Amino acid sequence: MNRRGLIGSLPGPPADFSFKCINSVEDILLEDPRLGPRPLKRCEDGKLLSQAINLSYNTLTDLRGFRDVVDKLLVEPSNLSWIDLSFNDLSAIDSVLTSYRSLCVLNLHGNSISHLSQVDKLAALPNLKSLTLHGNPINGETGYRSYVLSVLPQLKSLDFSLVTKQDRITADTWRRINIKSRRASRVKNE
Repeated sequence: MNRRGLIGSLPGPPADFSFKCINSVEDILLEDPRLGPRPLKRCEDGKLLSQAINLSYNTLTDLRGFRDVVDKLLVEPSNLSWIDLSFNDLSAIDSVLTSYRSLCVLNLHGNSISHLSQVDKLAALPNLKSLTLHGNPINGETGYRSYVLSVLPQLKSLDFSLVTKQDRITADTWRRINIKSRRASRVKNE
């Protein structure tokens, strides 16, 4: 493949819908993406040539209709690899995110996620390497970092901080201790 063909096949910049006062996912289709230093390319049917979507700094409370909107918005929605949902008002991690198997980066910081168990849903994303959750109520829970890393051992970065070898050791120890205590309490209750 020549250089010109290679450049044409590269994904474009993120489809940036940040700071648009979007309060429902369907509203994305009523907005034009923000202009950035690199222009977004569109195919003949108007769909965007991008593998990333930025919905940060909006007022989303849920992701109802997300799949349909992304299907209408992007040329190859199955290749979506980067989603920024930071600084919205999401109280849960919607399972629709787990359908994007190519997802590598997911930003959810500055939302209202209050149950650590929400992170369990993300275990279905084998390519997820970077996750942000700081600024959510779960961030203050005891064992937060160890819990997240025990559920998502493939992460390379959590909350914009590299995952260290010591983080992995601590998460493994935390997981073994907590699994044993859960089993013991389950047996005790039976």
